[in-house]
Amino acid sequence: MDNLKITTFQGYLFWENIDKNLQNISLRLSNIRTKTDLIILPEMFNTGFTMEAEKLAEPMNGKTMQWMQATAQKFDCVVTGSLAISENGNYYNRLIWMRPDGSSTHYDKRHLFAMGKEHNVYTPGTQKLFVELNGWTICPMICYDLRFPVWMRNVGEKRYDLMLVVANWPEKRSLHWRTLIAARAIENQAYVIGVNRVGHDGNELYYSGDSSCIDPSGNVVYYKRDEEDVYTFTVNAEELEKTRRYMPFLKDADSFNLDL
Repeated sequence: MDNLKITTFQGYLFWENIDKNLQNISLRLSNIRTKTDLIILPEMFNTGFTMEAEKLAEPMNGKTMQWMQATAQKFDCVVTGSLAISENGNYYNRLIWMRPDGSSTHYDKRHLFAMGKEHNVYTPGTQKLFVELNGWTICPMICYDLRFPVWMRNVGEKRYDLMLVVANWPEKRSLHWRTLIAARAIENQAYVIGVNRVGHDGNELYYSGDSSCIDPSGNVVYYKRDEEDVYTFTVNAEELEKTRRYMPFLKDADSFNLDL
């Protein structure tokens, strides 16, 4: 298991404008000057948190997927983030895990944000996603999932080393965001990375970003607020293994199964 280099994009998202968002993200990512293993984009990075799925959702071979393939190939790394996907008559808030060879897998958001009417538009997912990268087991989640610790609990035969949370999380609940990211890292003895957007959306909600990486002991590896930022940092395999070895809390965790 090697150290992992990760690049986060905390960006302004142009409301429901796919072309402009993809152009802007490409421009921002062009500033990357070091080799990275993974680029993480926010939730619905190509539109903002829209309920206009009928108008904006794309098929799995659509423009944004093609852009993700090209970007992953260009930087020779995995690119991940969520977008609205149309498939078999349903709409999904779907996180894509795009590899540089053009292959991909995905996670459909489990907890849909009822306060924003997301549950009236999108179909919830039922399966977690576990992916491997440089010896790390990674579990990606989306925004509102962060509030549900049972869904995110590191139990069972399959356990993760790093959890990702891509989000459109408003500033007025930023204290919740920061607190929950740290709590998930500490209780699951894993790195947790949250990548959020900044600026106002089409509903005049303000997003302060507060993107962060928290290590398994609750220490801040990276944090940024209120401005666009493309930042590359390292998550340390030795630190993860040391924390779990000297404080083996996970072995005492309750075992349970979710009734889905």
